[in-house]
Amino acid sequence: MTTDDISGMGPLVARLSRGGQRLRHADRTHPWVLDTAVVVLVFLMFCLPDLFHGRVDDGDGDGPRRFRLAFTQLPVAGMLALQAGLVLPLLWRRRKPLVAFTAVTAVFVLQWSLGAALRADVALFIALYSLALHGWLRQLPWACAATVGAMALVAVRVSSAVSVWDALFFLLSTATAALALGLMVRIRRAQLAGLRERAARLEIERDQRSRLATATERTRVAREMHDIVGHNLSVIITLADAGAYATDIAPERGKEALQLIGDTGRQALGELRRVLGVLREAADGPKGGPELSPQPGIADIEALCAKVRAAGREVVYRTSGDVDALDSGMQLTVYRIVQEALTNTLKHADTDTLVRLAIVEKDARLTVRVHDTGPATPSGPPNEEGHGLVGMRERAALYGGTVSAGPTDGGGWSVEAVLDLTPQGGDR
Repeated sequence: MTTDDISGMGPLVARLSRGGQRLRHADRTHPWVLDTAVVVLVFLMFCLPDLFHGRVDDGDGDGPRRFRLAFTQLPVAGMLALQAGLVLPLLWRRRKPLVAFTAVTAVFVLQWSLGAALRADVALFIALYSLALHGWLRQLPWACAATVGAMALVAVRVSSAVSVWDALFFLLSTATAALALGLMVRIRRAQLAGLRERAARLEIERDQRSRLATATERTRVAREMHDIVGHNLSVIITLADAGAYATDIAPERGKEALQLIGDTGRQALGELRRVLGVLREAADGPKGGPELSPQPGIADIEALCAKVRAAGREVVYRTSGDVDALDSGMQLTVYRIVQEALTNTLKHADTDTLVRLAIVEKDARLTVRVHDTGPATPSGPPNEEGHGLVGMRERAALYGGTVSAGPTDGGGWSVEAVLDLTPQGGDR
């Protein structure tokens, strides 16, 4: 076979595959149609020749006379009855394969006990194939034993014309082929069912991973939004209150507060555009996309402290260790934790509050401490800071860290986060 011949078989195989799929679909919706078609086909191919052309010992057969005399002549009515007993049980060969096989075997044994030979005996091999394909596997040993017994009866009946061992070899080979074909098709169907089940399971797992990734991204964006909006609005509100108070006393301070409010609002707007921009599809190409800026890091904490100082709080900020060498993800985590802690100070502490902020890198650990002197004057509903504390703990958990927060003995509030700087996966 040439390469062109092989390539030309592609469309033929595709058409056969589509035809097989349509046939299987039709069989699932109307199973009786195929079963009836099998019975009709067996009747046309194997029963009609016996009815129209006579029995094996009729006519001018050119076989050995002893072979033609080995079988019993049957009347047409008897022949029809035996053919019906062999062929009609095939209607139940898939729904009740054991019942169909038992009925066909019984009629087969009765027929050969009478010494008659019919072409419809092929129904026994079809029933055996169906039992191997659709029946319980534990039923096969009994079916095989019954088949061997029936074949032995046939071999004895034709012993006057054919050697018993030759007849047994031919008959048992045919029965074995039917049995093997049924088992092979059964195994193939089981493999295909397993592959379909695995494909469906993989599709479900893929959808679950997609939903988990979506939920994780939503949580991350919500956390970013909370940090950006919560902190900047707290600064804006505090500056607005201070500016309104200073307008009558020191107008220049009121103007400075308004300028700080504008700067803070513009920075908050830029950060919101950056966060929401990653969720927006850039339908207009790169030019239509949002303008992106680097994520804030430890270097931006000083500017954060300046805003808090402008809002009337005193902030003392110090660092220890090589904190600037941390990766961008770690720096963003530290920045957001500090931002949330300072936001809580703006919300709940007096204007005379002293805030001590320390970031210490030592022994593969990074410690962030934010302590304000208070006294606390909570505003808003109780536990309003709960979402912020949860967000800090979630960020710290990404680096195997912990966050603790609560009032101190000397008054005020303290937040401490400890992050693990050990590379993930350990040393190699």
